[in-house]
Amino acid sequence: MAENMTKTDDRLIVALDVPNALAGLELAQRLGDPVGFYKIGLGMLTGGGLALARELIDGMDKRIFLDMKLFDIGNTVEAAVRGLANYGLDFLTVHGDPHVVRAAQEGKGASDLKILAVTILTSLDRADLDDMLMSQGDVQDIVVERARRAMAAGADGVIASPHEAALIRALPEASGKLIVTPGVRPQGAETGDQKRIATPEKAISDGADHIVVGRPIKSAPDPRAAAEAILASLP
Repeated sequence: MAENMTKTDDRLIVALDVPNALAGLELAQRLGDPVGFYKIGLGMLTGGGLALARELIDGMDKRIFLDMKLFDIGNTVEAAVRGLANYGLDFLTVHGDPHVVRAAQEGKGASDLKILAVTILTSLDRADLDDMLMSQGDVQDIVVERARRAMAAGADGVIASPHEAALIRALPEASGKLIVTPGVRPQGAETGDQKRIATPEKAISDGADHIVVGRPIKSAPDPRAAAEAILASLP
């Protein structure tokens, strides 16, 4: 494996939301040593996402968060996770329904893969949940309860917006669990399609272990400088 000469702060996970593996590898090379952790999502699956994951792990000694948000019957989720556990990934997302979480934990076996449960997507608000016929109530309350149930079912951690990080961290079930927050935007950055956002420093201060940042880094004139500025802002 390649060896990073500079110690990285893996609290920052950079989302490789680019069209294909070549573009993802190019961005990772531009970011260099300061960034040691990358997210590869569903949009990259047909663009060589799994091949990119192996290249970043084996060729550049990076950590990988595979954001697939798996949801299916238990046997199918278990089989999918069993296969993905062979890739040397660090994190994998599944939907936070307890039956899905339990199946994913069975699938990962003795691997070091961490199963992270999705609560409510950070692009959704109460109106969106109404359209989906989701239970009534405040979005925060639903997120916290879904997080509690997912962790009780065995999830290694949860994905939740920065707005819910502190509430989830306070749960008894959250002891020793990971909280990973997308929807993070540096001060002054465009919000895009995210509706429940916070700054990087606020997210970490509120209990997040990792923050996920994509467009504010990828679209910056100097992506490495943008990443370094975010890292410098973390408490």
